[in-house]
Amino acid sequence: MSLTSEPGDRLAAFGNQLVDVHIWLREELSRLREDVDSFLSGDSGRPRNLRAHCLAFCTALTRHHTAEDQGVFPVLAETFPALRPVLDELARDHEQVEEILLRLQGLLDGLPTGDAESGAARDPAEVRRVRGELDGLIALVESHFTYEEKKLVAALNELGTPLPDDFRLSDLTGR
Repeated sequence: MSLTSEPGDRLAAFGNQLVDVHIWLREELSRLREDVDSFLSGDSGRPRNLRAHCLAFCTALTRHHTAEDQGVFPVLAETFPALRPVLDELARDHEQVEEILLRLQGLLDGLPTGDAESGAARDPAEVRRVRGELDGLIALVESHFTYEEKKLVAALNELGTPLPDDFRLSDLTGR
């Protein structure tokens, strides 16, 4: 599916764009999980790369949720008032996701490098905390995306109003 549009096609269907963004974010979250597992199992001693990947993912997810909260949800609430309770619930999810992202980033920032020359070993309790936060994030994000797609795609596809930057995949990836 093309993310660019021709005049008259309403910038492509917004609901379809939401699904595209969610697919990309799911893929990035899966890659982050692989990076974390690799690092925590001792297969990778490059926490700087892991931290950078986590920061990039966290930033993209936060930008997407901010665009929804500040631009998309108000338009949907105005156009489809019956969706307000759903939108409020999704906005609360965004707050929970942000809290987990901050905790996860803090845990990753505090990990020792694990490089052979540093002599720092991975603390099993710290490994469990990192995996626990990541597992919680994955579960919440998957549930959130599935619910959001079920409840909003049809309404978004009906919109003819331009939506904010950071809602489209190209705004998050530069592609």
